[in-house]
Amino acid sequence: EIESSKPDQEKLSNLLEGFKYRKARIGKAALENCVIEQAAMSDCYRSGNFKQTMTMCRAESKAFERCYTMQGQFLKALGYLSTHDQAPEVEEQIQMHADALYHRMLDQEAAAADAKAQGLPAPSFGPLVPLSDQTTLQQQQHTTSTGAPVSASAAATLESARPVSYEQGIDAYLRRLKPEVRQGLHAEWEQKKYSDEEKLLAARAYAMEAEAGVDTANHVAHLMEQVQRGREQRRKDGTASVGDYVSGWLGR
Repeated sequence: EIESSKPDQEKLSNLLEGFKYRKARIGKAALENCVIEQAAMSDCYRSGNFKQTMTMCRAESKAFERCYTMQGQFLKALGYLSTHDQAPEVEEQIQMHADALYHRMLDQEAAAADAKAQGLPAPSFGPLVPLSDQTTLQQQQHTTSTGAPVSASAAATLESARPVSYEQGIDAYLRRLKPEVRQGLHAEWEQKKYSDEEKLLAARAYAMEAEAGVDTANHVAHLMEQVQRGREQRRKDGTASVGDYVSGWLGR
């Protein structure tokens, strides 16, 4: 009888622990992706040349700090926190993709700087992360909120609402955040002179993290309801455990 409600409780515990683990794991994954930059910074502090010593390894420290920050944002933007039951293989793929996108971003920035130095037009690149949540948009294009198929005209309207520029994509993600979070992001972007690519990445990373938190909370609420229904049923059946009665006395 004591074990009768354990499966649901285990699911609840695993769900919460999994989310906390992935949040902590993001920092470790970002650090793993920045091992070269970290090594360069450490080598500089240990045996840097005269110029590096005079600048206190500012360039190397800045490169590492940016790598760590951006890698973390790419991980979040790619959905590292989004699925409560994703396999370790999926997390590894996301980590590898985040690293690839970060280095692609560095290559694009270098190409833009080189073009500017030569007086050439700035090269044009597509966004590194989606301008919109493609999965959600595709679902919206085929079904209404009640699950019924939408008409062709309604689907066309939804399609026309798809963000087609950095500004529209950034705004779409910001609308999913709390006002105070949006204000904080705008202040940081202004202070650090973020590029459109960096703004889009940050906005999507925050939106995906917030969405993952809501998704986890919804799953927790669902499992709590299952646990409560199970306890009530056992009380009716006369098979309730001491823990079931204690939970009832505590109002849980």
